[in-house]
Amino acid sequence: MPSRISDSFRPHHSQKHFDLNLIKELPESHAWTSSNDHYTQENSCNFESIPVIDLDNNNNNNNNNILDHIGHACKKWGAFQIINHSISEKLLQDIEVAGKTLFSLPMQQKLKAARSPDGVTGYGVARISSFFSKLMWSEGFTIVGSPIEHARQLWPKDYNKFCEVIEEYEKEMEKLAGRLMWLILGSLGITKDDVKWAVGPKGETKEGCAALQLNSYPACPDPGRAMGLAAHTDSTILTILHQNNTSGLQVYQEGNGWVTVPPIPGALVVNVGDLLHILSNGSYPSVLHRAIVNRTRYRLSIAYLYGPPSGVRVSPLSKLVDHRHPPLYRAVTWSEYLGTKAKYFDKALSSVRLFVPLSGFSDAKDHNGVQVG
Repeated sequence: MPSRISDSFRPHHSQKHFDLNLIKELPESHAWTSSNDHYTQENSCNFESIPVIDLDNNNNNNNNNILDHIGHACKKWGAFQIINHSISEKLLQDIEVAGKTLFSLPMQQKLKAARSPDGVTGYGVARISSFFSKLMWSEGFTIVGSPIEHARQLWPKDYNKFCEVIEEYEKEMEKLAGRLMWLILGSLGITKDDVKWAVGPKGETKEGCAALQLNSYPACPDPGRAMGLAAHTDSTILTILHQNNTSGLQVYQEGNGWVTVPPIPGALVVNVGDLLHILSNGSYPSVLHRAIVNRTRYRLSIAYLYGPPSGVRVSPLSKLVDHRHPPLYRAVTWSEYLGTKAKYFDKALSSVRLFVPLSGFSDAKDHNGVQVG
C-alpha cells in the first residue's frame, strides 16, 4: 500500500501494553459501564441474525438470486456471512494457527514488533482506543503489504512460514474481495462500465489497497464489564472477517439493538464499509459493529480491509444519482477519508456529507459552501 495511505493509518498516541493473559481481576482501566463511552451489554432478544449467502452458483437458480440476497442483506443489515467462497478450509486453519502463534508469544517478544508511535504496521492496541476513556480487552497486529520486516523481529530464525501463510491469505482475499465488490455493486444495478476506476484495460478488476488486521481477545475475568473492541464502522469499501469458533462479534440494527453474529465453521463475515456507504449514496449503510469477550474462551479474528486503488476519488456512483436522489457525499480518496476518520471517528461520514436542499441538487452546496450541482 502506498505510503500516503499508510500515513492515514497512523495512531493518535501510543499506549501502555498490558499482558491480558496474566490479569486475574479486571482493572479499572478496562472496566466499561453503561455510564461511560456509550457502553451497554444489552443484546437483542430477537434470534434473527445477518443472512448467510451461498456464493456457489451451482447451489442457486442463477446469479441474480445471489445479487438479490446480497442487496437485501446490505440494505437491511450492512453485513452478511458467505459460504462456498473459494477460500480453502486449510488456508483458514493456517491463518488461524499463524495468528495464535503470534499472540501466544511472550509480551517482551511481541513488543519487538510493536507499532512505532508514527508507524502503521506491527503489534499494538486498537487504533480507535484514543477515542475512548477505557481500554479494550484485546491486542492486535496490523499488516500492510509484506509482513517480513516484523516477522523477522518475532521469529529471527524461523519467520518464513508465517510470511508464506500471510502472503497466500492476502492473495486469495484480494481475489475474493474483488468478486464481492462486483456482486455488491451488481445488486445496485452497477456494471463494470459504470466504475471505470475499478477496471483494467482487459476488463479485469484493478488491484485495490488493503490491510490485514489480526485481533486477539483473551479470556476475560469479568466479561460483563469489559469490551473487546468498541463500536465502530470500517473505513473500507468492504471488510472480510474470519472469526474462529468463539462468539463475540455483534452488529447493530436499528430497532433490534445489538445482534450476535454466530460463528459458522468455514463461513466468512462481510461488512459494508464507509466508502461503500458513499458509493451507494447511502443505500447500503456501513454497519456499526463491536466485539465482546468471553470468560473462559479465547477468540481470534482476522479482518481483510479492502479499499479502492490509491488516489481514486470515491463518490456516489452517477447511476444512483438523479434529481430525486441527489449526491449525499463529496468525492474523497481512501487516504483522505482515513485521515478524516482518524480526526472525527464516528462523525467522519457526516463531515464529508453534502448539504442538499429538498428541491434537488442544482443549488446544493457542500459543508464548505462550495457549489456541487
